Amino acid sequence: MSYHVRFWDIRERPDRRKPFEVRWTVSGRERSESFLTKGLAESRRAKLMTAARDGEPFDVRLGLPASEIRALKQRTTWYSLVREYIDQRWDRTPGNTRRTLADALATITPALVEGGAAYREPRVLRRALYSWAFNKNAWATEPREEWQSALDWLQRYTLPVSELEEPDVLRRGLDALCSKLDGNPAAAKTVKRKKAAINEVFGVAVERGYFAHNPLAGLRWVAPAVADEVDPDCVPNPAQVARLLTAVAAQPGRGPHLHAFFGCMYYAAMRPAEVIHLREAQCRLPATGWGLLNLKGGVVTAGKEWTNDGSSYEIHSLKRRAAKATRPVPIPPSFVAVLRGHIERFGVAPDGRLFRNQAGNYVDISAYNVTWRRARETTLTLGEQAQELARRPYDLRHAGISFWLASGVDPAECARRAGQSIQVLFRYYAKFLAEARDHANHLIEESMRRWDGGTEGAVGG
Repeated sequence: MSYHVRFWDIRERPDRRKPFEVRWTVSGRERSESFLTKGLAESRRAKLMTAARDGEPFDVRLGLPASEIRALKQRTTWYSLVREYIDQRWDRTPGNTRRTLADALATITPALVEGGAAYREPRVLRRALYSWAFNKNAWATEPREEWQSALDWLQRYTLPVSELEEPDVLRRGLDALCSKLDGNPAAAKTVKRKKAAINEVFGVAVERGYFAHNPLAGLRWVAPAVADEVDPDCVPNPAQVARLLTAVAAQPGRGPHLHAFFGCMYYAAMRPAEVIHLREAQCRLPATGWGLLNLKGGVVTAGKEWTNDGSSYEIHSLKRRAAKATRPVPIPPSFVAVLRGHIERFGVAPDGRLFRNQAGNYVDISAYNVTWRRARETTLTLGEQAQELARRPYDLRHAGISFWLASGVDPAECARRAGQSIQVLFRYYAKFLAEARDHANHLIEESMRRWDGGTEGAVGG
């Protein structure tokens, strides 16, 4: 958009079918429109000049004032807008993010239709949107017949963009994010993730002139509360972690191989994607003393339908870090010995990876989840299982970070080792930080008692 607009006098060209031409420039780029009569041309020129005098910016590419661009684009439907967004963003978006966007958009789009309209087979419509309409990789082929019927219905009933500024329409769409297709409530974190994706679509729509401002910004709508804080009841203590890791190592098959895998999640607070990506060259494992893991990225399961090369996996940089960023994490001598033993027993993959499946490929999330579930069943008491202690392997990362905090490690150092901001650490581990503060208060009180019983004036000495 530009405010650099200049107008020329109307030019008459008798040899043309529309002889009267209105000419103007936007940032030096010439624009023109032709009319049958001089009166029509003068009217159009006056309208454009009024927009310029009123301080409206003009679109450099189309040469039109912002108000006309919005009016033009608001005739676009929500479905067309989203397809345009997917097309624009696809090439610079990782496969896993593509899948997340498609899931969010496939959830809200069936709700942004004319009031009272509902497709007879909602599951078919959702699948058509998720697997074809919002998956650019699938556009090279025609959708299935049942999908095409669902999409034809949607194109008839989808709302124009101009109606998406109505609060009741937006609430209807956001409410759809809160329910699964079977009517059960969706998880609060899922709703939060999907709303963030929808908000980004609206944000880009504002940039492209579909809205003067993001209509979601001032909407009074309350999302389900998300419990960000880690629940201490789900986090195993060091003794429980030791029991669980021993149970993993005792399992036949892949159990011994995954013993060190789960150990990385606890002793180095690594994310599963980072453990899968870990290579021998990233490991400093001395014969004695502390070691170091220099983390450089992670392997994310995206699904072959969503990647450029048809692979199910993608290698990403460290979470919310630059492409070549690294994160060194010290590991204690006891775990150094575990990793050294793992390499001696199992070797490494041709590319240096410490962990792999029987075929030499990436460790699959479903496989290590099965191993973890069996370890819980054989190790934890019924009471511990009922309180969902260490329900997910990811709880090992929580256990590692909480143990650091309980040991008195500075929160800033904990955050650095865990690869997250100090703000995130304080939000997620608030309860553990409170325990650490109580411990610190106790130490201070003990010290004060010793001074109180000492020589008068010693405190100031």
